[in-house]
Amino acid sequence: MPFPYEEFDLTGVRTYPLGSRESKTRVTDFARPVAEGATFADWFASLPSLLAGGDVRRVVGAITEARRHGRGVVWGLGAHVIKTGVSPVLIDLMERGFVSALALNGAGMIHDFEIAWSGATSEDVDAALGPGRFGMADETGRLLNEAIGLAARDQQGMGQAVAAFVAGARPAFADRSLLASAHRLGIPVTVHVALGTDIIHMHPAASGAAIGDASLRDFRYFTASVAKLEGGVYLNCGSAVVLPEVFLKAVALVRNQGVSLDRLTTVNIDFLRMYRPQTNVVTRPVAGTGGAGITLVGHHEILIPLLAAAIVAG
Repeated sequence: MPFPYEEFDLTGVRTYPLGSRESKTRVTDFARPVAEGATFADWFASLPSLLAGGDVRRVVGAITEARRHGRGVVWGLGAHVIKTGVSPVLIDLMERGFVSALALNGAGMIHDFEIAWSGATSEDVDAALGPGRFGMADETGRLLNEAIGLAARDQQGMGQAVAAFVAGARPAFADRSLLASAHRLGIPVTVHVALGTDIIHMHPAASGAAIGDASLRDFRYFTASVAKLEGGVYLNCGSAVVLPEVFLKAVALVRNQGVSLDRLTTVNIDFLRMYRPQTNVVTRPVAGTGGAGITLVGHHEILIPLLAAAIVAG
């Protein structure tokens, strides 16, 4: 049955005073212009306390509070973070005591090794794939697989062994290497590998047994670090699949053993919001714990130096 054209009767519509309403945006939260000659701390303090402006403050506050109270701060880094050139900034944070442990995926380890060895990384895949040269740098495949073999032989983790290998070789750009710096500073570094995803798996020297043994040991080392994160911070930077999955499994193991992760702050930093980081890092691990999950969307080469500068300034 069709309805007629009929205006809705507005008689008796209820209103209320604007000032009585709870509003999400208030002038007290607005940005403030900075004066000429202002410091970075002045600029950071001038950011609005709204949306991402408030979130970035919360991340900085969580990291500085964790450091102040002796809680852990664990950084999970995908390869893109290293390719964007922020390693010196992260190394400075390591030296200042704002990094309790590092977790890399396999590609992150490879890019860091190549930076240490030659001062350059990230080949042109489009140009190299056709001629069959992609991933075939000799030193990368041969030396990393050698170090992984030593890790399995000596019952060490992949990150532990490769970091010691790079530091011991003293390559020309070791000062820009997260692996070498972690070894120098005594910071545990773990590497979490999916077989067949990394260029070194294409080399004849690759051993599935050694890779699996060393990376599984790193999962257990990583879980031990996660177990120390009550009141601490875990940051996932630039890993869309591997590290979020590894982190969730570590959280599951820790909870299985009755270890508290209350008041944990989890942070995902990437230029897109993606399913696994959002669910496995930001949402699920902190549900019902009194903790917080925070997403910062943007470029690593901007956000990580910005966070680091605010941490140091604070």
